Amino acid sequence: MQGNSYWSLQRRRALTLTLAAAGTALFWALNLPLPFLFGPMAFCLVAALAHWPIKGFGQVSVGARTILGVAVGASITPALLHELPRMALSVALIPVFIALIGAVGVPFFRKIWGFDGPTAYYAAMPGGLQDMVIFGTEAGADPRALALIHGTRVLIIVTLAPLILTQVYGAALTNPIGAPAADIPPRELALMIAAALIGWKGGERIGLFGASILGPMIVTAALSMADLIHIRPPAEAILAAQFFIGCGIGLYFVGVTWPELTRVVASGVAYVLLLAILAAGFAWLVYAVGLADPVEAFLAFAPGGQAEMTVLAIVAGADLGFVITHHLTRIVLVILGAPIVAGLIRRATPRD
Repeated sequence: MQGNSYWSLQRRRALTLTLAAAGTALFWALNLPLPFLFGPMAFCLVAALAHWPIKGFGQVSVGARTILGVAVGASITPALLHELPRMALSVALIPVFIALIGAVGVPFFRKIWGFDGPTAYYAAMPGGLQDMVIFGTEAGADPRALALIHGTRVLIIVTLAPLILTQVYGAALTNPIGAPAADIPPRELALMIAAALIGWKGGERIGLFGASILGPMIVTAALSMADLIHIRPPAEAILAAQFFIGCGIGLYFVGVTWPELTRVVASGVAYVLLLAILAAGFAWLVYAVGLADPVEAFLAFAPGGQAEMTVLAIVAGADLGFVITHHLTRIVLVILGAPIVAGLIRRATPRD
């Protein structure tokens, strides 16, 4: 019985891999932007909505995110530390940004779409999908609704952000994502692999949130500051990370039903419009007062996933340290506040 179940799982993953590869090949042939991200995302999304038996890749997908953690860590250099005072004013806007999101988002989900208090709060907060689902479930929220709303947020932002970058800001999205593996010194390549594995598994062991990205980032940053790593992961690795991230976004919608599409997903789509207005306002403010270039200001406040924004920052040639510092601040503040709010919600919720 277990054997049959195993092979069924492997067949579903083989189907997912085939669809994702086909999507990548088609987007590549049509010369569409970011084929390794958008090809798998589009084909897996269609398959999920069509209720095809697709399945994620488990720890392989999680491991792929370590590549982006290493990429971010490699960008943390002594020169970046000297730039931190320049970022201080724009980073200080992040708590205000989060507060406004909560002030707008919670009533939006509660009053307009009829979600309960815990679901409304955790649906509104722009944290990581897995973190918001876990904290929300502990607070009594609907985990399926949270997964779909945050999945919709990531899907739309990742889809629209490249269009905005190219059409509004004139970014080419052609920045080299990394050198070929053959051009990277074997010693540095070995250090990157070690940093990815030690950071990931070590982070999980100590309960670090977002361990697959933050753990490798911390270890690689230490190696970069020690002048042992001087380059991002190879292009092939970053393309692989894009591939699995694209699959993962499409897989958020596996099993979605028509009622969920018309209420839960629709609320997520509408909410992204509100988020876009808030994010655009803060990005404009940061640019207007001379704290950042337009592209970096946009990417720093775009409320997408950390991994997805890392990919876009790399291909746009933006200051990766600036962009990720803002996203880390946002995610840390949301996650640190989540247990506090969960306790307040539990105390405010009437018991049967």
